[in-house]
Amino acid sequence: MTTDLSRTGQHRVLLPNEGATARLAADLAGILKPGDILALSGQLGAGKSALARAILRELAEDPALEAPSPTFTLVQSYDTSRGPVLHADLYRVRSPDELDDIGLVEELERSITLVEWPDRAGERLPAGRRLDIILDVDPDHPETGRIALLSGGVLWRQRLAIALASRALIDGAGWTQARRDFMQGDASSRAYERLTRPDGSCAVLMISPPRPDGPAIRQGKPYSALAHLAETVDAFVAMDRGLRSLGYSAPEIYAQDLANGLLLIEDLGSEGVVDGDGPIAERYEAAARLLADMHRHTLPAILPVAEGRDHVVPEYDRGALAIETELILEWYAPHIAGVTLPAVTQAEFARIWNRLFDEVLSAPQSWTLRDFHSPNLIWLPQRSGHSRLGLIDFQDAVLGHPAYDLVSLGQDARIDVPAALELRLLAAYGAARRADAPDFDLGAFARAYAILGAQRNTKIAGIFARLDKRDGKPAYLRHLPRIEAYLRRNLDHPALAELKSWYETHLPGLFAARDAAPEA
Repeated sequence: MTTDLSRTGQHRVLLPNEGATARLAADLAGILKPGDILALSGQLGAGKSALARAILRELAEDPALEAPSPTFTLVQSYDTSRGPVLHADLYRVRSPDELDDIGLVEELERSITLVEWPDRAGERLPAGRRLDIILDVDPDHPETGRIALLSGGVLWRQRLAIALASRALIDGAGWTQARRDFMQGDASSRAYERLTRPDGSCAVLMISPPRPDGPAIRQGKPYSALAHLAETVDAFVAMDRGLRSLGYSAPEIYAQDLANGLLLIEDLGSEGVVDGDGPIAERYEAAARLLADMHRHTLPAILPVAEGRDHVVPEYDRGALAIETELILEWYAPHIAGVTLPAVTQAEFARIWNRLFDEVLSAPQSWTLRDFHSPNLIWLPQRSGHSRLGLIDFQDAVLGHPAYDLVSLGQDARIDVPAALELRLLAAYGAARRADAPDFDLGAFARAYAILGAQRNTKIAGIFARLDKRDGKPAYLRHLPRIEAYLRRNLDHPALAELKSWYETHLPGLFAARDAAPEA
């Protein structure tokens, strides 16, 4: 049991047995990174070494690791997949100056460090990266029970709160005995873990704490607000329930902690819509038909989250569309194309796009999931109809033009979609829409598709350049040739002649001969 004493920056955790200690060790190990210091205090017999040993076994991914006490060696080092780990026992240290002789302080920045008897180090352990854990015997269970009091500075506040809240959510939902494995996430700040019970059943822990506001860039608002990106996990919960009400396979939500942004959700598996040869055409067409089915409905703009708590699906308005296209000016132009565009040129860019936005904004709107592409589509062969397609990553959904999600599918950012398959998707979508509404105008839809295709790929070119330049994630650059090829494909539509001329004049490198897009 954990008691949140957040007003004092502390958490009190009851550890009634060795299993509880092991779970706390696993929860702490899961959030540790190089530079972190765990300062373990308490009297002899309070359980410092037991907790340290359990954390070391988690970090080393070796439940049989002996992890002998460094009482006499002072420091024991371990090489792990998480980087170097140091375990120090300073009980025999009489002066902080002795730490200089063993080189402990010099290694703190690049190591995860566990320190028993940290008071012997004086001021040598930096407070900013230090989590203090004071252990004591539980007077109600003196033989096996312990009490841990955890406290840290600003850098630890949210990390620790989320780690302990995650444990409370998992235990409350009946997944206490599950193994927790980190899952590869996306380009966002969200994190995911796969939970596996001893019987093999699985669930996913989604960690999506409230998004902190970035700097105001326009109208006193940060980029995330202007682009209508989800600020809290409420958006996921609302859209999840909305999609499931239509019979689609969004994950079932088993448990939730809205305040901390935690969800325990159904694990839809890992079978996707691509294989070693690229897109699986039948599965992509099934996805196109699912979109057609969704777009035939009149869909609500307000969805329930919890009792007395609703989510308003924002409109994919002119401001959001525009701020996304401008990413190419801010990031791609200087970082990839090597040009700085003058204000008059950027104003011309905005004028052309505004005329194009007039067209797509005048059409009937529908739910736009926004990232409807291969990484977020799961194939569920045991299900039937539209439920064969599992849907994830839809928290940024907006009310927008129905063509946008089909563009996301037909011009997949991470894998090559041949032009012939893209035409098949348009045909499958159009046929499904006409079966429901014979007057559906496929020509007008294709025109909007080209406009939104150019908008989306303009945005992604800027995002991938930003991920490299600002966020230090160069791997996304390998997808740029594909994005550029999609953008050129869209610019060939007659509706985009003026925009194509602007790109040819001011970003001519976009049309230069390039290597084929790499495989995803």
